Amino acid sequence: MISIGIIEDIDEIRDSLKEFFFLQNEILCEIAANSVESFLQQTKNNTNFNLDLLLLDIELPGISGINGMYLIKERFPNLEIIMLTVYEDSDKIFRSLQAGANGYLIKTTPFPQIAQAIFDLYKGGSPMSPIIARKVIRFFSPSKAKKSSTKLTPKETEIVQYLVDGQSYLRIAELLGNSVETIRHHIKHIYTKLQVSSKAELISKNYKIGL
Repeated sequence: MISIGIIEDIDEIRDSLKEFFFLQNEILCEIAANSVESFLQQTKNNTNFNLDLLLLDIELPGISGINGMYLIKERFPNLEIIMLTVYEDSDKIFRSLQAGANGYLIKTTPFPQIAQAIFDLYKGGSPMSPIIARKVIRFFSPSKAKKSSTKLTPKETEIVQYLVDGQSYLRIAELLGNSVETIRHHIKHIYTKLQVSSKAELISKNYKIGL
């Protein structure tokens, strides 16, 4: 029996998932909460919870699913997490994976496929909706990585390293003797050249190919 939890703020979706899993022989839904805070409160003093897996939404009241993962993992370090969300943008995909998500499904996924994803993850897989898997594969494509790594100018490469180090636009401008607007202009061109749309993607690419 696979023991799971659900964090989903939309009552209709959360209740429908609970009803579906109630009818499954090999999946037991032990807790269904409408927020990260509620989940943590319900499990705070209850030692009976021994969850294997959590279905976690991203956009939640209070703490987001992505930020909440860090808190949840502190309490359940071995817990597997599948993001179940409406978001398909690369930024949230990679932020979720970096925070520790083991799978990523779109909410339009039929319930039987969600159940199969749970089985797949329990057996060591990393289930993702097809559109998400394609984004990840394209992002880490070796041919694309090799091509993009030669495009940056020395100054652009320096700016990337400052961003990876966590420097603000203002601090980068001070270090390079430029205005903030000039740095923004450079970063816009860097994103275009590397075919990324966020700082999270940029950092991921840097770690992957070494810009």
